[in-house]
Amino acid sequence: MGTSIMAAAPFIPSDKALGQSDLPDKAVALSVASMALAAQLSPLTLATLERYMRVINSYYSNLIEGNTTRPHEIRAAQRGDYSHDAAKRDLQQESLAHMAVQEWLREQKPTLDQVFSLEFIQELHRQFYQRIPESLWRITDNLGKTVDKVVPGQWRARKVEVGRHIPPADKDLQPLMASFCETYNPNRYKGDRKLVAIMAAHHRFAWVHPFLDGNGRVGRLLTDAALTAAGLTSCGAWSLSRGLARTSSSYKALLASADAPRQGDFDGRGALSEKGLLDFCSYMLDTANDQVAYISDLLDLVQLRKRINAYVQARNDHRVVSISVDISDTLKPAAALVLYTAFTQGEIERAQALELCAMPERSARRLLSQLKAEGLLSETSSKSPLRWEIPEHAEPWYFPQLAPHE
Repeated sequence: MGTSIMAAAPFIPSDKALGQSDLPDKAVALSVASMALAAQLSPLTLATLERYMRVINSYYSNLIEGNTTRPHEIRAAQRGDYSHDAAKRDLQQESLAHMAVQEWLREQKPTLDQVFSLEFIQELHRQFYQRIPESLWRITDNLGKTVDKVVPGQWRARKVEVGRHIPPADKDLQPLMASFCETYNPNRYKGDRKLVAIMAAHHRFAWVHPFLDGNGRVGRLLTDAALTAAGLTSCGAWSLSRGLARTSSSYKALLASADAPRQGDFDGRGALSEKGLLDFCSYMLDTANDQVAYISDLLDLVQLRKRINAYVQARNDHRVVSISVDISDTLKPAAALVLYTAFTQGEIERAQALELCAMPERSARRLLSQLKAEGLLSETSSKSPLRWEIPEHAEPWYFPQLAPHE
């Protein structure tokens, strides 16, 4: 007899368990904080942050799986500067693939119905694997011998073991994933239950382990897509994966605990431990709330203005290093006000930028040209407004401790 979706019950913690916990409050807090973050940013600034955070999200999500490619190595690969070591080069390409899939998700703008569909989940896996080197499709044993190969977008076709957990048999995956999509479509849940369901689905996806490899990355991308589709429009400006990677021991331990069978009559009524699922969902919501708070603090207007000023001062003290653009020239102090204004507005009209420079027009135009050349501002045409950007050399000053910078 095959494995049915009932083997993964409870699907979310029961109303009784939720009523005795603070999960509903954490879900509401996440929704409110995420919306508040989106509201404090101009749409253009939010878009810039989302583009920048794709590197951060890729770094941390891949780090959980053992890919230690640093952000500066990812950005080097974006410029076509790959490592001479073949293995490191493959991992750089894997990081770029993760970023490309994030961009694909942004373009697709999937609804909750689309996110929780067989076709979408398989396409998400395919989009990732078709972008990485085939050397990373190989499945090896403990001796390094190839024993199988991933087929992008296809359910696994063999038995696997994940630590102590033995996922359902491969013959059951098609109906089991169809039931998963139906069961976990958050449109079935109202209010705070919607976000709880998304977090519970994150574990149950890992429990099913539908693909031969890539389940962790695909599962995190799937969760990000679901949170965005559920209305957390600032999701791209903060990284759940950053929080999971920074507490990876807890993440993996709680995933394993939620795999456990029911522990007696006081542990729910499903096949799996309700307490384990409750603890996992609580951890996921805590992690998400922590990351939203962290980014919100980074983007506090007063503090960010101080960090922009500090960056300009560091430039003039020759403490800023860049390997991609020439930043040997010092910056006029007026640059800080121009950059800060561009951040708050997302972009700045050229006339306003010239006025803020408070210097002769020729000198002001020279400063703006310098800011563009160094990647601190960008333009779509010679007459377009100037958009705020986050070049690699300014990143440690704008966003300290967000990610390793060496």
